[in-house]
Amino acid sequence: MESKRNGYLFTLLAIGIFAIQDGISKHLGGLYPPVFITMIRFWAFAVFCLLMAMRAKGGLKAAIATKRPVLQILRGTMLALQIVVVITSFSLVGLAHSQAIFAATPIFVALLSVPLLGEKVGWRRWTAILIGLCGVIVILEPGAHGIDPALLVPLFAGAIFSLYVIATRFVSRDDPASTSFFYTGVAGAVVLSFIGPFYWAPLAPVDWCWMAALCVTGTSSHYFLIRAYDLLDAAAVQPLTYLQLVLAAVIGVSVFGERLTSHMIIGSMIVVGAGIFTIWRESVVARRRTAETESR
Repeated sequence: MESKRNGYLFTLLAIGIFAIQDGISKHLGGLYPPVFITMIRFWAFAVFCLLMAMRAKGGLKAAIATKRPVLQILRGTMLALQIVVVITSFSLVGLAHSQAIFAATPIFVALLSVPLLGEKVGWRRWTAILIGLCGVIVILEPGAHGIDPALLVPLFAGAIFSLYVIATRFVSRDDPASTSFFYTGVAGAVVLSFIGPFYWAPLAPVDWCWMAALCVTGTSSHYFLIRAYDLLDAAAVQPLTYLQLVLAAVIGVSVFGERLTSHMIIGSMIVVGAGIFTIWRESVVARRRTAETESR
């Protein structure tokens, strides 16, 4: 009972810190190149991954060992690219509007898992996917002149993250979570180190403080999320992550003066409802498969 309570506490801490991290990213993204910001953040994240690997059983040697080196490196690259696009989206579209579209990620993952992972999706999840996609259309609010091109940026970020999740599921068949975590931070940092210096910009003294805060929040949020997954099933953690949408809306409105439209609110409710149902059905199917395997 106490472990579950701690798991929920770690989850809420991670979600709260992620929301603060997004607010800092939006602030810095309006002043400096997103690639530069992401590179600094990933340098700190890579150091954290190295320290975690050295403390784990088997040390660095165990963390580096992978049966899918190309895909592991690609995963880290995709996440780095996704964060660059996310920061760009915060500047172009706004924090609340971006997070409303990002909330559709579980829907995209379920949709892509069919052709890429060969997973079977029943009529219930197909219905949830279609309803979720309708919610995304409501958020995008296409008018007489079509969809605002700027809204394609957060949509692109959501698509990249969905591919990252699919790749993570694929490598998990052969590699432990500690190896995937190591490559997520280190590979992303290495790739950005080849690109970020071309976008280097002198930081104002106060913005060095914000950058330090971004590195601390980026590292601590991942740490708390790892601890949460150690104590709780993914099906218990993932629905709670939708609270980040609410916190992002609060920060966007109160700090950055963003405006919530009826389309954003209604569309987000549809997407969140469909996403939670999709996550729940995935956990039900996974438990059923495990039970069938153990009974053989």
